[in-house]
Amino acid sequence: MVDPNTNDQLTDCLDRLTSAVFSPFELLSSRGLGEKLLELVLQGEPAGTPWIVSGFKTLAATLAKFDTSQARVVIFGGGTGLSTIVGGDSRSLSWVEHPFHGLKEIFPRTQAIVCTTDDGGSTGELLRDFPLIGLGDIRHVLLSSVQKARLKADYGASEAEASQIGVALFSLFNFRFTKKPSSLEDLRRRGGLSLQGLPSPMAAGLMALLGRLFADSRLTKALSRPHCLGNLLVVAAIYARVDGDPLEVPPRAIRDGIRDIAALIGVPCDAVLPCACTPSVLKMRYANGVVATGEDKAATARRGVPVDQVLVDFSRPDPQVLPEVLEAIHEADIILFAPGSLYTSIVPVMQTPGLAQAVRDNERAMKLLVANLWVQAGETDLAVDDPGRRYYVSDLITAYHRNIPGGVHGLFSKILLLAMQEIPGNIIQSYAVEGKTPIYLDRVKVWNMGFSPIEASIFSREGLLDRKVRHDPRAFATAIKVLWAVNSYLDKKEGQGALTLPPSGADGTVRATAQVPCQRYGRIRQTLVRLGVVDLERVVEIVWRHADIPIVHLDSLRGVTVVSQKDWARGQEWDRLYSFYDPDECTIKIRKDLIGTKQFEPALLAALGQSLLGNYALRKEVTPLLHGGEVLGKVYHLTLRPEDQRQCYFSDQALIHYLLLAQMRQSTQDPLHFTRVVNGDAGFTPPGLLLGLTYAWYLDNRFSSYIEYKMGIARAEVADHVLEYGRHQARRRSLIDFVREVVFQQGHAGNSPG
Repeated sequence: MVDPNTNDQLTDCLDRLTSAVFSPFELLSSRGLGEKLLELVLQGEPAGTPWIVSGFKTLAATLAKFDTSQARVVIFGGGTGLSTIVGGDSRSLSWVEHPFHGLKEIFPRTQAIVCTTDDGGSTGELLRDFPLIGLGDIRHVLLSSVQKARLKADYGASEAEASQIGVALFSLFNFRFTKKPSSLEDLRRRGGLSLQGLPSPMAAGLMALLGRLFADSRLTKALSRPHCLGNLLVVAAIYARVDGDPLEVPPRAIRDGIRDIAALIGVPCDAVLPCACTPSVLKMRYANGVVATGEDKAATARRGVPVDQVLVDFSRPDPQVLPEVLEAIHEADIILFAPGSLYTSIVPVMQTPGLAQAVRDNERAMKLLVANLWVQAGETDLAVDDPGRRYYVSDLITAYHRNIPGGVHGLFSKILLLAMQEIPGNIIQSYAVEGKTPIYLDRVKVWNMGFSPIEASIFSREGLLDRKVRHDPRAFATAIKVLWAVNSYLDKKEGQGALTLPPSGADGTVRATAQVPCQRYGRIRQTLVRLGVVDLERVVEIVWRHADIPIVHLDSLRGVTVVSQKDWARGQEWDRLYSFYDPDECTIKIRKDLIGTKQFEPALLAALGQSLLGNYALRKEVTPLLHGGEVLGKVYHLTLRPEDQRQCYFSDQALIHYLLLAQMRQSTQDPLHFTRVVNGDAGFTPPGLLLGLTYAWYLDNRFSSYIEYKMGIARAEVADHVLEYGRHQARRRSLIDFVREVVFQQGHAGNSPG
């Protein structure tokens, strides 16, 4: 595959330039040999004597003619990071200026293996209606993978015509609508069907797929939701291969549908592959024990503590992986891990059963991790071992190691980084104003961990003109070409340390408790329609968005009703939360003025949390605490109904455990009687209110600042000499554990029955 003569020439050039008493490479400012080679190729020869410059020119020319046409590249990732590396960010208008650059240009046999846990935006809307994997990232990478050579070969396109095709495909795939289109002609009027510039066979094929959206009864429901047209094209291509209306779309149909649309738009067969064909959801567990379910929600959560663990929960115990995926990994000459969201791109891909081991089994490929540029709020803004310090590349590696089954051993040996020191300081400062800071390279630590860090000028110089720092697809691809050309030489010259990481925290167990999202959505609607809840669509939306809510939490309800302000008779001495659960009527009641406001969602969730207690209380009362005729405080009394008369989500044992966590004291004479002593005029949160507020806080900590304040003690350092402080912290952590494991049924490791 590689010309032996070229290899010999490279070795000869490198030996002559590195073996001299004074190595000409010393004229290059970069540190390692790999970095110096990238500096030479990406920035040109340094000034020097003619014989030195001549040697560098010869080396650069030899590297330039290194043949990559048959090199097989596999790259893992998701979304913008992956598409940018493969062929440019195809959602950005700037893509149409250079639609054919990137890995696909220099390495035409590139195959992208794409994360499928995406559940935001148009993809999330699709998941309501179809038993599919997340397709948004696949659509994104498909468009980025269009190759000029394929357009020329398949459609006889000229250079100018290929560029016109890129513009037309960009407009078509990225067109979005919010109002339901009534017909293809309606879409055309809105600007979504601009097929001008496309070859007739391509235009006809795409029109046929669009026509299916209006003609196929299985697909028409999608038109009622806001969507990206590119996603619908992919769905239409897949469903053209599906018989009937299955509970789960077969892997073969997903593969063939993607192949069909790829062939239409000039993408090589199997250039884009899903990491798995089984629906799955991503779960992010934080250091305080809270679990957030759903990639979109996890990416926007701000829990204020580091991410401890990431889990992928599949809808079946044997997640379906296409044989083409494993074959691509086995045959790869180069294996890359694209930059992107740390916990929502590479980690979910590598948690797909068999993929990490397949990478390890390929011992001949060059394996390289592309480090992220920026700290990401909610994910990489807090280090696990010390949330107060900045985030480093070593933290990035450690996070992958903790969350990938078997760790990072055998997955990559080199770390490619954008040389941030070459970015003007005023641009870095402008990012800092927006709250973005770089992920810093701690070079010595990374090397001592067993990895070779390589910094290079792989940023877009055009982007700098707009004060933007981003990877340049062409510079990146050139860097990979150089590193692959000299890979064995670098390993021989520089070697590599032994991996010095502890055992991985991920066990590789397949978690198969997730419900297929569209089935969950159907159950939510069915249940809430039966209950006749007020503001039905909004309540459905709230429950759907919080995927941690088990449907069983709705089973004890008879409805959600509103009460006018003048009829609101509930006392507010304990709170100003204008919602509650009425155990006599088994309904959630919300004050009418909350309808249509931001307060509606937290009010609903808090009342839903309270409803889990059901009619647990037979009697509640508050009595004064007297001593010597003086009122010292008050005593809150709670008497439970006997277990056989109780309608409650919790078992008797779990209920008592919760009441003790709420700092109620169980009577030694009457086990159904609980008390809480409150000093003087101090405030007090009754058990029902505490459960409701904690329920809402667990789902989104923005909803209850009071509980967020109380839970703050769970992440603070404990002063050993103040024993009560430690007891407070232990109670808070135990309460979070109870809510996670008992209320939301997520188990010790974050598993959930969906």
